[in-house]
Amino acid sequence: MNTQAIGEDILDENRNLLTKVSKKEVAYLIDEIDKSGRIFCAAQGRSGYILRCFCMRLMQLGYPAFFVGETITPRIGKEDMLIVLSGSGQTTLTQECARVARQQGAKTFGVIGVKDSPIGRVLDYSISLPTGSRLEFPEDFNSIQPPGSLFEQAAFVMLETIVLALYKRHGSDPRTILDRHTNLE
Repeated sequence: MNTQAIGEDILDENRNLLTKVSKKEVAYLIDEIDKSGRIFCAAQGRSGYILRCFCMRLMQLGYPAFFVGETITPRIGKEDMLIVLSGSGQTTLTQECARVARQQGAKTFGVIGVKDSPIGRVLDYSISLPTGSRLEFPEDFNSIQPPGSLFEQAAFVMLETIVLALYKRHGSDPRTILDRHTNLE
């Protein structure tokens, strides 16, 4: 087994998928993060781990960011935004979070694998990483990886791109991150 070749194949799959992401939609999300009062993030399973990384970086950049389900998460309101991550677009708890957030007047954004999905239909705005779901795949989708892996990898890279854009927009000072980085490790 040539693990280096497999790694290159994984990177190629991510490059190919990320070229399908709308630059306009990503730029809009970046602008809305900057305008938002507070930012709430919600996702389950492996997607939850990916979105927690993004939520932590937002906090380290100085944004009031919370992960839904943590004990310190406050109420969401009109000046706030919710960002969700779901490959399938069908995760019931994530869908309910989006529904409640909209009901409370917050803007809802998602990074989803299936745009026309229950979660996709509840969101105000979404960015599509068209990898299908654990239940169905687009006809032109072909991955060497287990279901969900490509979506999660590409979502992580795209969210890190957003972090870097925000970091550069606000001066690229590493002290702003390090001053908020935990020292209880």
